[in-house]
Amino acid sequence: MIYSIGRFLLNVIYTVLFRLEATGRENIPREGGVVLCCNHISNFDPPTLGIKIHRKIRFMAKSELFEVPVLGPILKELGAFPVKRGGVSKDSIKTALNILRGGEVLGIFPQGSRHNDGGMGKKGAASFALRSGAAVVPAAVIGEYKPFRKMKIVYGEPVDLDEFRDDPTGESLERATEKIMSKIDEMAKTGVPSKP
Repeated sequence: MIYSIGRFLLNVIYTVLFRLEATGRENIPREGGVVLCCNHISNFDPPTLGIKIHRKIRFMAKSELFEVPVLGPILKELGAFPVKRGGVSKDSIKTALNILRGGEVLGIFPQGSRHNDGGMGKKGAASFALRSGAAVVPAAVIGEYKPFRKMKIVYGEPVDLDEFRDDPTGESLERATEKIMSKIDEMAKTGVPSKP
């Protein structure tokens, strides 16, 4: 209930304030586990990724945030789960895999940091997808979050990672990550949903 209300309110705010539009929503599977991978340009990105789609998105959030009065319980209600600073713990990995195997959507920013402009992606998204069998949907936020300037969120078709499923480690994981990042970069530049 809190998630639905929050999504509705933020959708109104983002649509009016940032003139946010969404393209390619039909590319998100209606059911089953999905790793939704997006570029990361601002702290405003998590709502941008989820407010235009009907499926609930689960996110990792810094563990310290869950210790803040009022905010912690709200984050839990919104479906977020804690991850410790400096690395993803076994508990966080287990939670992420259970979310995907349970047929839910996990939102991830493979760049890891808003300041990582080099395009290098962390391997977690690819690893979670290959280990759980979830689909990977690339997404790109386009714009600058300046009031009344048009912004866009683009969702591409699921990335085909079948060639990497037999060996979801090492070089295969690197190549799978590169493939995901290339789709995100392509959409960020063109504003057009990517193909598999």
